[in-house]
Amino acid sequence: MTSTTDPLGRDLYDLAKTLFPFPRSLTGNGVRRTLAEIQKHLPGLAVHEVPSGTRAFDWTVPDEWNVEDAYVLDARGRRVIDWKKNNLHLVGYSVPVDVTLSREELDQHLHSLPNQPTAIPYVTSYYARRWGFCLSHRARRALKKGTYRAVIKSRLAPGSMTYGELLLPGREPAEVLLSTYVCHPSMANNECSGPAVTTFLAKALAARTARRLSYRVVFVPETIGAILYLSRNLEALRRSTVAGYVVTCVGDDRVYSFLPSRLGDTLADRMARHVLKHRAPRARHYSYLQRGSDERQYGWPGVDLPVASIMRSKYHEYPEYHTSLDDLKFISPRGLAGAYRVLQETLDGLESNGTFQTTVLGEPQLGPRGLYASLGTKKTDARAEDYLNLLAYCDGTRDLLAVAEIIQRPLADCAQWAALLMEHGLLRRTA
Repeated sequence: MTSTTDPLGRDLYDLAKTLFPFPRSLTGNGVRRTLAEIQKHLPGLAVHEVPSGTRAFDWTVPDEWNVEDAYVLDARGRRVIDWKKNNLHLVGYSVPVDVTLSREELDQHLHSLPNQPTAIPYVTSYYARRWGFCLSHRARRALKKGTYRAVIKSRLAPGSMTYGELLLPGREPAEVLLSTYVCHPSMANNECSGPAVTTFLAKALAARTARRLSYRVVFVPETIGAILYLSRNLEALRRSTVAGYVVTCVGDDRVYSFLPSRLGDTLADRMARHVLKHRAPRARHYSYLQRGSDERQYGWPGVDLPVASIMRSKYHEYPEYHTSLDDLKFISPRGLAGAYRVLQETLDGLESNGTFQTTVLGEPQLGPRGLYASLGTKKTDARAEDYLNLLAYCDGTRDLLAVAEIIQRPLADCAQWAALLMEHGLLRRTA
């Protein structure tokens, strides 16, 4: 397990903490600030602006939304709801207003959670013009009868939607897609953890001097951003993508979760299940019927990309989800670093995977090659058995991941053994 003093965990947490207060939505300056912060770690990240009204399959890029201030004043002029204290207080995409109204009238524009009386809910109205405020149910019940003034200084008008893209070419054109979203306001696990972990994964991939695979890393607004990206890049993605992962909800340290692609048995699914079996055997496995993030778009019929999700506590499945309780106390350096390392091992597995074939007829003699100790012990016998089991199933008909599953060893170990056996001329790569 990863200690809270782990430098990687601290760096991941620090980035999530920096991103946390930015007022993000589908569009606007909060997204731009988020991507600008990520660019400090990924200078090669290209930032794209897509005009409002742009068609993307069955969707249209919405107007841009920005907020200067939003609050509710009581009869004494006190801010009883204040967007500047928590940007979840404002319903996303609220139109500008400045109205005086009674407590009963105000209540028609308020949202709270009776079953979670201390939590501020996350509420949006992207595609219907309305306004509203969110607050804890306890605070809502404390509002007294009387006159209130609701003020929302927002701008909802044609502008653009912003997304980021980083392409990292490898020796081979086959691509791995990493996709995360940058559209939720101040929620730590459901929003900030994904961009933070994805940023550091991309940073590590960019630093590699010998990438076999190519990588496509995108930071998009959820749903409309993924759909827009697909509408612009579908043919290239279909042609090149061998595996992909939506990176979201990767910050807490309660549990690991897996959600498969729609097809269910792609390389992305197989690799994720294998790594989790060895590194997080108590992980929860969900059905694609329980999907809820951008794997919906990447797996849609006709798109059919092999994209799955490795998460910590899955969206919709933890009580803090889509509320102010999903704060910086909910995530941890340990949780972030753990998710990073599981995803990193998954990517490493994709890098090392391939099809191999033995080069000799009959079982090879390991001793003269220094692969079997002259003095036999239980330990040396076990390692030699691993080598021979690997060779026994490397017949050119299955990939190394399938071999690892058959001999019940981690792919990371099998990849090291395969490299050693190739050095000794006992194995060759065929694909």
